[in-house]
Amino acid sequence: MKTKNQLKKIVCGAIAVALCLGAAAAGAEDDDDTIKVGVLHSLSGTMAISETSLKDTVLMMIEEQNAKGGVLGKQLEAVVVDPASDWPLFAEKARELIAVHDVDVVFGCWTSVSRKSVLPVFEELNGLLFYPVQYEGEESSWNVFYTGAAPNQQAIPAVEYLMSEDGGGAQRWVLLGTDYVYPRTTNKILRYFLNSKGVKDSDIMEEYTPFGHSDYQTIVANVKKFAAGGPTAVVSTINGDSNVPFYKELAAQGIKAEDIPVVAFSVGEEELRGIDTAPLEGHLAAWNYFQSIDNPTNQAFIEQWKQYVKDNNLPGGDERVTNDPMEAHYIGFKMWVQAVEQAKTTDVDAVRQALSGQVVQSPSGYPITMDGKNHHLHKPVVIGEVNHEGQFDIVWATDGPIRADAWSPHIPDSASKVADWSYPHLCGNCSEPKISHSGAKSSPASQ
Repeated sequence: MKTKNQLKKIVCGAIAVALCLGAAAAGAEDDDDTIKVGVLHSLSGTMAISETSLKDTVLMMIEEQNAKGGVLGKQLEAVVVDPASDWPLFAEKARELIAVHDVDVVFGCWTSVSRKSVLPVFEELNGLLFYPVQYEGEESSWNVFYTGAAPNQQAIPAVEYLMSEDGGGAQRWVLLGTDYVYPRTTNKILRYFLNSKGVKDSDIMEEYTPFGHSDYQTIVANVKKFAAGGPTAVVSTINGDSNVPFYKELAAQGIKAEDIPVVAFSVGEEELRGIDTAPLEGHLAAWNYFQSIDNPTNQAFIEQWKQYVKDNNLPGGDERVTNDPMEAHYIGFKMWVQAVEQAKTTDVDAVRQALSGQVVQSPSGYPITMDGKNHHLHKPVVIGEVNHEGQFDIVWATDGPIRADAWSPHIPDSASKVADWSYPHLCGNCSEPKISHSGAKSSPASQ
């Protein structure tokens, strides 16, 4: 006679099988209609200034792909949710997209705190996330493809440039950011890096403000006092709509780029739309792409975006611009389509393996490769100066794409992980990607 526990296990097992069969049947039914693409970007709250255009970019890419016949003979269907700049809500909306709407892929998040919030959900449910924004590194997930920059593709080269003669020869540093994981971890890496270059902690000022902060009068005044001690540069990891009052206060207190240059890691063309850029000419941003890059692929991207904005009567009209995270979604979306077509299925495990080594000709002007071991892109580094039109004049760039360091060699606890590009649970049978290792030219600081 079977015990109660044994009977309970049998019943529970039968229920689980029934649920799985039901889910599979539902999934099969969905597969007969469309392929669902999740869009997980804040359309309200402090991050809407940056994320709304990313939502629009994904919708534009879906429209273009559907006009080509879709993927695997099926039309793509966007499922858009608004996590509203609320980090716990990101996790709830991610679960909704995967478990309720049964999406095959998600394009989303901006801040690292939002990505950290959804990560356990994607790993638990085996979802697939394309994350399009520069970040602090120190992470590798089997369920995330990172299409923005790692620190060695943005932060480190920017600081090296500011140390150089061309960049102003900075000796003192202000690390100013929004108070969350990305600015704090990036500045931790930068502090280690600066110390390795002989910069003392007394020559580093570090300060953080909350999301949505709007009063920068005292902070900017303190920056001016600190800069009296020698050539100074500001590294800004301020995110969201706080950038508007920050840059306005710089102008109000007469801080010019030739006196105290500011390099931003989260300010691009979109954020500058709300600012009078005339007093900010010469201040810098470091990205992997700018709208001002001149090549046929970028011109086609810009024209496609302008036409989409016009056809859909999007707010801002002719003033809408392209920027780096939008280009990252452009690359990630095209790579996902290529991988699905190569795998001949939207199955996450098959698509994940097919993404290894995918190449897309990017608006940055380079063929961009997906690293199959650390799920990061090989990307160029570009530094631009703000001009009076709210665009960026390029002042420095690498010769070509460079491989991302998912783990920083400058943090002692992470240095041992740098050489191990694979995940602990990486499939032993997965093929090695065919990758061309393009090196950056030596940075100005070392020339």
